[in-house]
Formats: sequence, C-alpha cells, structure tokens
Amino acid sequence: MHAMQYEVTLPADYDMGVIRARVSRVGHLLDDWEGLGLKAYLLRERGVHGSPVNQYAPFYLWNTVEGMNAFLWGGAFQRLSDDFGRPAVRQWTGLAYEQGAAAGSAALFAVRRREPVPDGVVLSETARDAADEVRRLAREEGAVLAAAAVDTSRWEKVHVSLWAHDTPTADGDLFQVLHLSAPGRTALPGGRQW
Repeated sequence: MHAMQYEVTLPADYDMGVIRARVSRVGHLLDDWEGLGLKAYLLRERGVHGSPVNQYAPFYLWNTVEGMNAFLWGGAFQRLSDDFGRPAVRQWTGLAYEQGAAAGSAALFAVRRREPVPDGVVLSETARDAADEVRRLAREEGAVLAAAAVDTSRWEKVHVSLWAHDTPTADGDLFQVLHLSAPGRTALPGGRQW
C-alpha cells in the first residue's frame, strides 16, 4: 500500500464552491481507476471546523505503483496542474490499514495528522505504535477506515482516518470529504504492512 497527497492552498477569499463543483463534475473519473485503493477528495474551508485555510487536499491509498504512476504521468494529474499549478506530491509507504466500525457508511469527514519520527526512537516500536493507533481508531464509533504510512526520506508518519460524522475521535486537521472513489478499497491489505 502506498499513500499519496497533494495540497492546493487557495486564497482566503476564494470561492470554495468552485472546488465543490469541480469534484462534482470530475470525481467519478477515478471510481474505477486500476490500482487505486481509494481517493478521498478532501476540502478545508477557512473558518469552518477550525480551519485556518482554504485547501483542496486529496488523499490516496494505492494498491499498485503502476496505478499511481498512471495517474501522475498519464494525464489525470496534468489537468489539476494546468488549473492550479503543479503542487508537490507527498508519498508515504504503508504501515497499517483497517476498515472501521462504520465501514459501510458514507465518509463525510477525514482527519489527517502528520508527525516526525524522532531521532533515537526504536523504529520497530514506532511502526508498531502506528499500527496500534490505526486499530484503535478503526474501532471508534463512526470510523469508516484508518491508515498510517511513513515517508523515510523525511522520517514523517501520516495518520488518516475517515468518519461518518463531524466529531471524530482523532487528533489532526479536519477535512470535509466531498467524494470517495474506492475501486480497490476491498483489496487494500488489512493490518500492519510488514
């Protein structure tokens, strides 16, 4: 499993209805994308749910590198780049994934937390703790799914959870989920990834 995210931060007075309309118009295009586990079309709106910014920040879990590369290099990502400029694309290697207690519910909100892996920690313990956190979050009421991944070039962990309500029991940045494309969600490997 590979995780990927890019962020398009927009001006404070930007009409976020433009992003909502865009996702409504094109979100379905990845509903059957080969190699994609899921794409959560995430939005933060300045002043809503405590967000300090307007931001479009899709989050992906990929089953295959080929699917991810086809998206990045095959034209789909080019359209976003043409409209908003090419954002940096962050990538993480999967640590853990779990379906949530509310796996059959629509994902309405997401929480993302990025944190450094400190120097001097035992890496196996850090990875185990991330997997334990994924398992804990997945058991919470309203959790649709939870995942954790690591970028070893930055030594940064990312935790992402999707929720069926707006009061998730997870720490991090809260996003609205505008659409969820999940053609390979059932093929995402559950549990820890090592």
